[in-house]
Amino acid sequence: MASPLPSKNAQYLENEYWNTRFEAEQQYDWFKDYSQFKHLITPHIQPSNSILILGCGNSSLTQDLYEDGYKDLTSIDLSPVVIENMQATAAAAFQGDIKWQVADMLDLPFANHAFDVVIEKGTMDVLFVDNDQPFDPRAEVKERVFRMLHETHRVLKSNGLFVSVTFAQPHFRKPFLLCQEFSWNVTVSTFGEGFHYYVYTLHKGRRNETDLPVPFGWPSRDPAAPSGFADSTMQHDHMDRADYLMSVDL
Repeated sequence: MASPLPSKNAQYLENEYWNTRFEAEQQYDWFKDYSQFKHLITPHIQPSNSILILGCGNSSLTQDLYEDGYKDLTSIDLSPVVIENMQATAAAAFQGDIKWQVADMLDLPFANHAFDVVIEKGTMDVLFVDNDQPFDPRAEVKERVFRMLHETHRVLKSNGLFVSVTFAQPHFRKPFLLCQEFSWNVTVSTFGEGFHYYVYTLHKGRRNETDLPVPFGWPSRDPAAPSGFADSTMQHDHMDRADYLMSVDL
């Protein structure tokens, strides 16, 4: 089988890359599987909740949630190849009532306040793959990330929950998550040994005075910034050579 790695990280933004990959690849989980972080999200969700999974890919997350008692599941992806494959896989496992749909998370085809819970695992990270300014992303990167978050906020019920699983540290994510237009609060947890992954839980309607907007640019312009983040250009160059999405499968 040909290598699933793209020649450049920017190809992760191309639907053609994913269709080709999913034609050959049966299953893959970014940032560990559900069993590694379920203890961080199950206290916040109920079996009766309607759950939307963004960019499901060929991860086992949807089926794992189903086996754990969460039956009202809708999983979307831009790739018609993977949606067809996952639909067949779920049907063969007697999980035919899971809803699978080809859809764009930047333009969700759902009504306002449609879901109790929205989950993404590694999907938001793809929106950053061509970014060469980690601490203050380019305008086009910000635009697509904010579109994704706006759509997520829109389809959540008034007391809904957004869960984001990523390797991105809070000083990279909070400038986006704590934008003034969003009413959710932000709680951060970690899991993993050696390399930490982050689980952000955001409850809509619970933002308070401690959830202040965070400006872009910290810590790159802050003299107190950790020394490991001194050269953002060097960091990006390293990520592109090492294929920064695949390299976190630790």
